[in-house]
Amino acid sequence: MKHKTILLLSILTLISAVVFVSAQTPRNGWAQYDGNKVHYYDIGNPKAKNALIFIHGWTCNADFWKDSFGAFPKYRVIAIDLPGHGQSDKPKVDYTMEYFARSIEAVMKDAKVQRAVLVGHSMGTPVTRQFYRLYPDQTLGIVVVDGLLRPIGSLENMEKGFLGPLRANYKENQPKLVEGLTQPIKDESLKKYVRETMTAAPDYVGIGAMAGMVDPSIWRNDTIKVPVLALMAASPWWAPDTKDSFQAVAPNIDFQMWTGVSHFLFMERPKEFNEAVETFVAKNKLL
Repeated sequence: MKHKTILLLSILTLISAVVFVSAQTPRNGWAQYDGNKVHYYDIGNPKAKNALIFIHGWTCNADFWKDSFGAFPKYRVIAIDLPGHGQSDKPKVDYTMEYFARSIEAVMKDAKVQRAVLVGHSMGTPVTRQFYRLYPDQTLGIVVVDGLLRPIGSLENMEKGFLGPLRANYKENQPKLVEGLTQPIKDESLKKYVRETMTAAPDYVGIGAMAGMVDPSIWRNDTIKVPVLALMAASPWWAPDTKDSFQAVAPNIDFQMWTGVSHFLFMERPKEFNEAVETFVAKNKLL
């Protein structure tokens, strides 16, 4: 009898392990938006109505979040290839922050997700903020990952320093911009992966998305009323008053400035990153 009990427990444990692994394996989803396909990964309980949704940065893709796919077994996790990126269609359209935000809502509809905590890296931050403006009732919270809640300097300087060179010679200047973002990465294999992925993006997507980021209409000072977590990488880019300026926009903010990491801090220190997001979600009872 004792041996049968042990055998039964072993079988149940194995079944549970298989079910867990299966639940944490990304499923491919495809939403329709503006006549195009938007690809996303869906991890966890497919019937859960709320989710953690990860939004990548400029000329990146959903695979950048791979170390977070299985890190939240209690929650449903979705990572989106924004239009023009990754496996999604790449139409020749205006890649505004609103266009990206509406594509997120299309993914939520397709996945039957009602509300979400949005995690936005870099360009993903103004995208998530635009989503919040359009769909406040569907936004439970926002995680800023080394992104902007205000412009770096004047919009005129941003346009001259970033958009102008890309329009003048994308093939030459886009890799220079990527080099500046990735230079602090210590892991050479990670640095190579990020560079190769970002520089493979179509020029019209990179230019269009950068134009969307310097659009003055997205940089209003309207208040973000949901809880916000900001995980930033210490850098000369950030002015001394960055924390105060973020708090003026998002009063309910947990602002953290990490040292010894690059713009891609979530890929360099994934365990610490995932724990910070988990703590934020649990503390504010968001999911």
